[in-house]
Amino acid sequence: QVQLVESGGGLVQAGGSLRLSCAASGRTFSNYAMGWFRQVPGKEREWVAAISRSGDYTIYANSVKGRFTISRDNAQNTVHLQMNSLKPEDTAIYYCAARLMGAARNGEDYAYWGQGTQVTVSS
Repeated sequence: QVQLVESGGGLVQAGGSLRLSCAASGRTFSNYAMGWFRQVPGKEREWVAAISRSGDYTIYANSVKGRFTISRDNAQNTVHLQMNSLKPEDTAIYYCAARLMGAARNGEDYAYWGQGTQVTVSS
């Protein structure tokens, strides 16, 4: 089992920045690729970004490319999502997720999920 706990969400004005963190425990963190997803209540979950086990490969959804950066620190068992130039449409609950093997875009490929952290961007 892998336990994931997100933090760093909050309320920010459009154009501002937030840095989300996800702390992992329970298994060897470096064995897991990590992903960030987001969901607005009543809408489908959306993949945001993913990072490989070593951190040398990252992928992003087109909606956040150039604004968000995913990174990880395997020594600290954490993954981060730096979010810049935030827009009201970025408002959602953000979840981190873990999977064995490589980075992936499909949420169904991830076995472990955190509880989420709310991000609200005001216009």
